[in-house]
Amino acid sequence: MGDMNVSEAVKYIGVNDHDLDLFESQYPVKNGMSYNSYVILDDKIAVMDTADKRVTTQWMNNLKHVLKDRKPDYLIVSHMEPDHAANIANFVEEFPEAKVVGNAKTFQMMEQFFHKDFSGVAYQVNDGDTLSLGKHELTFFFAPMIHWPEVMVTYESTEKIMFTADAFGKFGTLDIQEKWSIEARRYYYNIVGKYGVQVGNLLKKMDTMDIQVICPLHGPMLKDNIDYYIRKYKIWASYDADKEGVLICYASIYGNTKAAALKLAEYVRECGEKRVVVIDLTRTDVSIALSDAFRYDHMVLAAPSYDGGLFPCMENFLNHLKAKNYQRRVVGLIENGSWAPVAARCMREKLEAMKGITVVGPHVTIKSSMNQENLDQLRNLAKTMTQREK
Repeated sequence: MGDMNVSEAVKYIGVNDHDLDLFESQYPVKNGMSYNSYVILDDKIAVMDTADKRVTTQWMNNLKHVLKDRKPDYLIVSHMEPDHAANIANFVEEFPEAKVVGNAKTFQMMEQFFHKDFSGVAYQVNDGDTLSLGKHELTFFFAPMIHWPEVMVTYESTEKIMFTADAFGKFGTLDIQEKWSIEARRYYYNIVGKYGVQVGNLLKKMDTMDIQVICPLHGPMLKDNIDYYIRKYKIWASYDADKEGVLICYASIYGNTKAAALKLAEYVRECGEKRVVVIDLTRTDVSIALSDAFRYDHMVLAAPSYDGGLFPCMENFLNHLKAKNYQRRVVGLIENGSWAPVAARCMREKLEAMKGITVVGPHVTIKSSMNQENLDQLRNLAKTMTQREK
């Protein structure tokens, strides 16, 4: 574990899961997942969360290796989701004299998951309560709905460490080299993104603190350039776009709708747009498409009509956008239909149920394959999608 440690007193005991292919049974993780857990060694010893049942043995071995011949005094439970809380009962069985620290909602969920009485070891805290370990002092701040109601974060004031639960998390194990923002963004918008207001409230609290290290429950600890990570989270929490750009998401059955999407991308680039991203919704996981939809300020949707409605993968994409609180974007529409085109109407109806979406018109209707009129319409759509208020 070596250089994974936060400091001399704060040790990392998490585990990399290289074998996991679907996080939460729905999000592809080609580089696996980390389950982070930490130990603070002081006059009293605090363990910060446990880990998923998939890595129970390794996590317990890591914990005992760091403890040596000592026993922990506290287990801090910041989040009851099983990828972090699965080993609470195992911890209590192994260290029956330790106290389990949580709030009222934590212990309610604990009983639901384990069907055991934890009252004998429960140490219930309220928002803003502190716990001294000796030189290190912990302050607990409730962070409800980031992204469960019982979540709390912990600030350690001596070394200025913020343990942020799922906030600032990232897909991928800790032993791979990749740019943080890409998988952190996908993680944020798919896991936490619906709750931007609540994330914003946490960030306001963090603005009042001197934070030198952020320790999330997934992904790397963040030490250098803390302002960068907080700035990113402020953008994401406010639903602002990361970049000016045009995302073109298409679904195509026989290739004619794809051809229109690619032609539009060509025209958009000719208009001087620097960032043009094209995604095939039939081949790209919806979590990736969703992350890019939030990343850019303009989006075009292109889909065929299907069974008197909308092609399924486009419908699924729009349902995900609605569920994750997609808002305040400019969207253009392309539909295809050989006898009764209805895809644009279906897409518009779904977009109108979202906040602050500007659907530009008129939409482009292709009947089977593009004709010259369609090419002219796509040129006009490209011009519209590259106009921004200054």
